[in-house]
Amino acid sequence: MFEAAKTILKQLFLKPATNKFPAKYAPPSTIQFLDKVTKGELKMIPPIPVPPGFRGKVAFYKDKCTGCKLCVRICPTQAIEFLPEEKKVKVFISRCCFCSQCVEICPVDALAMTDEFLLSSFDKYADELVVTDTPTK
Repeated sequence: MFEAAKTILKQLFLKPATNKFPAKYAPPSTIQFLDKVTKGELKMIPPIPVPPGFRGKVAFYKDKCTGCKLCVRICPTQAIEFLPEEKKVKVFISRCCFCSQCVEICPVDALAMTDEFLLSSFDKYADELVVTDTPTK
C-alpha cells in the first residue's frame, strides 16, 4: 500500500511523455481548426520526434521488388496484395498492423518502415493509404 502511494506521488511531478498535438486544448470543431491552420490564422503544436526504430507507414520501392510474394504470405492482416500483371505488390495501410514482418522477410529490401504516423482519412482506400510505389529521395 505504501509503495503504491509513493509511486503515485512520484508520478505527479514527472513531465508528460506526450505533447499536446495538434493543439493545446481540443478544438470544438477539428475541421474548422484545420481550416484556420491552412489559412495561417492558427498554428499547430508540432508532434514530438519519433523514437528510433519507430514503425510507421510502410514504404514500397517498386524498382527493387522481385515479386517473390514472401511479404504477402507473412502478413498477418492480409494488408499486402500481389498484382500478378505487374509482378509487384500493393499495401493497404488501413489494414496494416505495423508489425514490420514484411520488412524483415523481404530479401531485396523493397519494403521499409517510415516515421510517418499521421494516417487518418475518411476513406480507407484513399490514395495516401494505398502504397504501390514510394519515390526514392
